[in-house]
Amino acid sequence: MDKKAEKKFIPYGRQWIDEDDINAVVQVLKGDYLTTGPKIKEFEENLAQYTGAKYAVAISNGTAALHAACFAAGIKEGDEVITTPITFAASANCLLYMGAKPVFADIDPDTYNINPKEIRKKITEKTKAIIPVHFTGQPCDMDEILRIAEEYNLVVIEDGAHALGAEYKGKKIGGLSDMTTFSFHPVKHITTGEGGAITTNSEELYKKLTLFRTHGITREKEDLTENHGPWYYEQQYLGYNYRITDIQAALGVSQLKKSDRFLKLRRDYAKLYTEAFESINEVVVPYQLDGTNSSWHLYILKFKLERLNCDRKKIFEELQARGIGVNVHYIPVYYHPFYRQLGYKKGLCPHAEDLYERIITLPLFPKMEKEDVLYVISNVKDVLQKHII
Repeated sequence: MDKKAEKKFIPYGRQWIDEDDINAVVQVLKGDYLTTGPKIKEFEENLAQYTGAKYAVAISNGTAALHAACFAAGIKEGDEVITTPITFAASANCLLYMGAKPVFADIDPDTYNINPKEIRKKITEKTKAIIPVHFTGQPCDMDEILRIAEEYNLVVIEDGAHALGAEYKGKKIGGLSDMTTFSFHPVKHITTGEGGAITTNSEELYKKLTLFRTHGITREKEDLTENHGPWYYEQQYLGYNYRITDIQAALGVSQLKKSDRFLKLRRDYAKLYTEAFESINEVVVPYQLDGTNSSWHLYILKFKLERLNCDRKKIFEELQARGIGVNVHYIPVYYHPFYRQLGYKKGLCPHAEDLYERIITLPLFPKMEKEDVLYVISNVKDVLQKHII
C-alpha cells in the first residue's frame, strides 16, 4: 500500500524550541549584553558540569571548535593527524587550516567508528594527534585510543558533535581526553542556532582556546607582557573572531536543561527502530560497543544489498517520495573533489567505502511523535518487502 498521502514530510533531524527557550532569548534581547556577556560564562559552566570536564569554551560553531582545538594542540604545518573518513568534512578540514595533513584510518565494520588497529598502522614520525569521531553518538573505543596516544605521545581531540550526553564506561563524553568538541547546530542534541564548544581538563589548553576565539587577544593582567594602563590589551596569537553571542548562549542554557529529556526520547525511538528491524534479514541495525551508551544523534540502517534487487539509491528515493526525509551519513571525506585534488584516492579505507554504499539515516529527533516513528518503520518495511530477492 502506498502511504505517500498519509503523512507530511518527516526530516531526519530538527530542533525543538519551546516557550522557555524563547523567553530566555527575549530576556537577553531586553538586557545590556548581546555578546561577550554573562550568559556565555553561565552556559560554559553548565556545559562543563554536564560533561564532567573542568572547563568549557563556547564558540561560534562546531567547525570553529575543531579549528580552535587544533590550534591549542599545537598542530602545525607538516604534522599528520589521524581521523576517520566517515564524518563531516570539518573533522579533516580543521587540519588543513593548520597546514597539517589528514590521514584517514579505516573504520570498525561493526561500530562504524575509527578502528584503533587501523590507527596504529597509520602512525609515522610526523603523527601529532588523533581525532576520533563518535559517529552517530556511539562512543569510540576510547581506552584503546588513549593507550595508543600515550604510547606515541599524541594529542587526542574527540569530535563529539554527535555525542552530547553519550557515555563511555559510566562517564559522559567530554572529559575523557585532551579536548572534546561539540556542535549545537539545529539537528544536534541541543541547539544554539549555530554554535559549538570545546571541553578540556587542562587550564593551559583552556587559556589557548579562549584566546583563539577572540583574535588571540587578552586583557588578563597576569598574561600581559607589558602594561600601558587600564585600557591595555595584547594580541599574543593569530586568532579568529569565533565568539558566540549571549543570545545564543541563553538559548544553550535553556536547551541544556532539557538535554536528558531529549536523550531519553532519542533512546526510546532508537529502541523502537531496533526492535522493528533486528529480525529482518536484509538489514543490519546499529551495534553498541560494550560499556557504551549512545546518544543516538543518528539512526543508521545498513542494507544487505546482495539480498535485494536494487541499490541504496532506489530505496532512498522511494522513502523520500513517501515523505520520509532519509539521508546518508557520510560520503567518505576523501571522495570529495577537493580531497581528490590533494591526491587522496578511492581504496584507502575499504570498510568505510563499503559502508557508504549500504547505509541510510532514518529520521530521529526528540520532537518526533511515536506515530512518526511507527510511520517510518511501516514504510521502510513496505519498501524493503518490494525489493527482497
